[in-house]
Amino acid sequence: MTAGPLARTVRRAAAQPLVLAGLGAATISSSPIFVVLAGASPVSTAFYRSAIALPFLALIAGAEQRRYGRRLPVKRLQAGLAGAFLAVDLILWTHAIADVGAGVATVLGNLQVLFVAGIAWALWHERPHRGVLVALPIVMVGVVLVSGLAGRPATGLHPLPGIAYGVGTSLAYAAFLLTLRRASTGSEHVAGAVADAAAGSAVVSGAFGLVFGGLTLHPLWPTIGWLTLLALVSQTAGWLLITSSMPRLPAVVSSLMLLLQPTASLGLAALILGERPSLLQIIGALLTCGGAMAASLAATKSQQADKSQQATDAGDARLRAR
Repeated sequence: MTAGPLARTVRRAAAQPLVLAGLGAATISSSPIFVVLAGASPVSTAFYRSAIALPFLALIAGAEQRRYGRRLPVKRLQAGLAGAFLAVDLILWTHAIADVGAGVATVLGNLQVLFVAGIAWALWHERPHRGVLVALPIVMVGVVLVSGLAGRPATGLHPLPGIAYGVGTSLAYAAFLLTLRRASTGSEHVAGAVADAAAGSAVVSGAFGLVFGGLTLHPLWPTIGWLTLLALVSQTAGWLLITSSMPRLPAVVSSLMLLLQPTASLGLAALILGERPSLLQIIGALLTCGGAMAASLAATKSQQADKSQQATDAGDARLRAR
């Protein structure tokens, strides 16, 4: 493929938010593998992956600012708040990896689709579609199976704490996604929002480590190498792709695309780390991801139907006004 067709292919892909979200989800699926290989504490992992990514993101954000101008202060504050939620998410998720394994922890940490619907209902009175309510018990059964509580787990040592950390991760992840989406909506800036979120995550995780302990300021090789890969691949490339797609997709669709991550992570953990989930855990992963996916699709169809009905009502109103 010549440079001209290749450039056109890249531009067409960049114009498709679903493609960008899918690529971003695939990119961040390597995160739990890097976390396990690094072997750092949860607080150190959260701090270093954010702090190492920050200079690279700041360079891209500077070029972005020269092109599009300065961002609104409120948008920067929103992105920083998103980073605070991200720090909580990363710390809890790393604890979950230690308790139930990289693949299973990533499945448990990606229940954000259901929490996004719940938070939107509580804050913005967006009543969840009945598909979400139908999917909830299916997802909960999946959580029990994938955690290893039912039967003998093939991966993980502490199922109950793993569930608690996983659910907490999903709550923080949902808050992060919703806040970051608001910070990037209505703006051409992508790297700026990701950079502010990384800064917020580094500050909060660093402060947590200094107050409660667990932050190692001088990690040794190869730990720092794996953390650098985590920062560049996931925190920088992955989230730039995802954030660029978020304003152009409904919130539930963005969460739906991120469900590609736990499926890929489960496979990578088996391939690279030798984790072998039991049959019940595999069934649980399918129920968890499938139930959340069904809920997302139902909510998306409901949103599209509502928009279509609103357009029809507006058209009828204009006809009556004539």
